[in-house]
Amino acid sequence: MEEARTIQKIYTELKELKTEVSFIKKHMFDPDAIMTTNEAKRFNESMKELKQGKTTSLSALKKEMGF
Repeated sequence: MEEARTIQKIYTELKELKTEVSFIKKHMFDPDAIMTTNEAKRFNESMKELKQGKTTSLSALKKEMGF
């Protein structure tokens, strides 16, 4: 009988852990979703260059590179 109680206790703990892991996965912070100060600065500079027409499209770059 003791073995059955031990197995039941392990099963209960595993269910609780599964619930906790599921919660953590749903609420986990994704560091890639947040820009650093330097990344934000570079992004803003890039957008400014794009608006000013200082960028090259991928298709034009491929043509220039001979691809």
